[in-house]
Amino acid sequence: MVAGVVGRADVLACFFFLSSVLSYHGCSGRHRVLSSILLASLSMLAKETGLTALLFNVVFDLYRCSGALFRSPVRWRWKGDVCGRVSRGLAALIILASARLTLLQGCLPAFSPQDNPPAFHPSFSVRLMTFCYLAAFNWWLLLCPWTLSHDWQMGSIPLLSSIWDYRNLLTGAALLALLALLYRLFMDLELQRHTPAVVGVLLLVIPYLPASNLLVTVGFVLAERVLYIPSVGLIIITVYGVQLMWRRGAGARRLLILGVGVLVASGAARTYLRNRDWRTRETLLRADLAVLPHNAKLHYNFANFLKDIEQQENAVKHYKEALKLWPSYASAHNNLGTLVVASGRAEHHFQQALKYNRDHVNAHYNLAKLYRKKNRIADALKMLERCISLEPHFVQAHLELFSIVPEREKRGVLDKLLELEPRNWEHYHLYGNWLKGRGLWPLSLTYYLSAVRLSFDGARGKVALPPLRAASLLLRSEGQRTRLLHLLTRWQSGGHGSRGAAERAAAAAAWRLRTELAGRAARYARVTQIKSTCLHHSKLEVTASEYQNKPAYRTMPSEELVKPSCQKNNLLLSHYKPTHNKSESGSKRKSCSLKRKPNERDPFALVSDHFVKTY
Repeated sequence: MVAGVVGRADVLACFFFLSSVLSYHGCSGRHRVLSSILLASLSMLAKETGLTALLFNVVFDLYRCSGALFRSPVRWRWKGDVCGRVSRGLAALIILASARLTLLQGCLPAFSPQDNPPAFHPSFSVRLMTFCYLAAFNWWLLLCPWTLSHDWQMGSIPLLSSIWDYRNLLTGAALLALLALLYRLFMDLELQRHTPAVVGVLLLVIPYLPASNLLVTVGFVLAERVLYIPSVGLIIITVYGVQLMWRRGAGARRLLILGVGVLVASGAARTYLRNRDWRTRETLLRADLAVLPHNAKLHYNFANFLKDIEQQENAVKHYKEALKLWPSYASAHNNLGTLVVASGRAEHHFQQALKYNRDHVNAHYNLAKLYRKKNRIADALKMLERCISLEPHFVQAHLELFSIVPEREKRGVLDKLLELEPRNWEHYHLYGNWLKGRGLWPLSLTYYLSAVRLSFDGARGKVALPPLRAASLLLRSEGQRTRLLHLLTRWQSGGHGSRGAAERAAAAAAWRLRTELAGRAARYARVTQIKSTCLHHSKLEVTASEYQNKPAYRTMPSEELVKPSCQKNNLLLSHYKPTHNKSESGSKRKSCSLKRKPNERDPFALVSDHFVKTY
């Protein structure tokens, strides 16, 4: 089959199309028309060509009832049920077509000359000859599917500008064959002995009408997918012809078997070759370029592929070939400009892209980036504002705008980024960096932690390291060691699988912090040791009853009971100065330690420094 089905839409449309036909003509129930309309609606929802199922039902119903006119014109009369079916079918056709236009906001889609060059040619004769040739060429593809391509845009089929063009012979042959078939069917209208041929012709012609450019302008020159439903009609005609030839005799049968065998073998071979072409993107593009070397769109697509695989020189070559075949190709100018920045020709190609398409969003964006590199900030701002006005949801343009707008406007750009992509952790990380630069570290930490939370991958148990590192450095610089320990511990406990260098360094840093905090808490708990300089004055209080029960108090003279003891207590209290435990976010005074050697190096300091500097 020649139809290149690229999705489920054409398959669903064909399925519901045939279901609508069978429901209308193959059933005798009361609700067959209603069910046929419903199935045609489903076919239209899958593909607009499904709407032609109602037109096929009406035309074939009129054909079946028109035989009575030739058999007995006097007794012929329209039956009420026939008029009811036809009127309901036509009414449903009009309503569904109107509903489809309503979904398009009351107007047909707008296309460009790149999509369908014949539709925009000023000469009516050129348009007519080209469209008729396209119809004949589509039917030729059904008969001989040799020249196939996934994209027929932009000069794939040159326009027929003269009546002496040899391609008009194919148009004339197809038209004569169709007229001969219609004449044969009309002459047999009374007996209706060739009903299968009528069904085949109707299925061949009616579903093709929306794509013929005769009723409405479509966005393609030729599309193999639109031949999916018409191919059913060709199959019916072929099978009916084989059946007629089979009845003629043994000689015709032998010739028929040979012809069918050759047809099946050639079709299988072509299917195998085409499936091999569709194996990868590269094989498909190379195969189609071999068939249509004058197709600018194929050269453009192949250049995009070469650009993706880092073959810049070959990509430039095919971009230039596309521009040679189609000089006003704006997207080719834009993409070529991104590859020739070093040669100084980028600005020319970006401006050419805007010349042929003033609303080209990527050309505005790329030109703004180029102006920023050249320190032409005013021109860059102008291009970015135009780009955002054309595409308000263009995130990259907002990021570029953030880098060049004044400081007072950066917050608005960041808020817009969070509005466009609220689940993107990179925007929160950028917001946190900006807040940190302005000295708002508590709010900056909030955005860093939000970035860490959004970047968490539940399947792999991983988080993005940039926001985690930024949050860790911020907590360390502000003395928030407990919160830093909690952050690293949560990250360590959330990991799964084998640990890398970052995980091992984080585990070592977390263990070091945990050990340091535990040791500090233990030192603060030793309040009974006199050598400590971290005791609170409340820890030195002794009750009167405890002191009076001591033996020394009972034997001490009354004179010494007051003065010496007061002097001793005063001496004791003057020796120890009351202190308070500093909070982690408090002053930067040096904390006291218990007999710590000043030159002693922590064994885990090197691992901690490696983590903080690297991750």
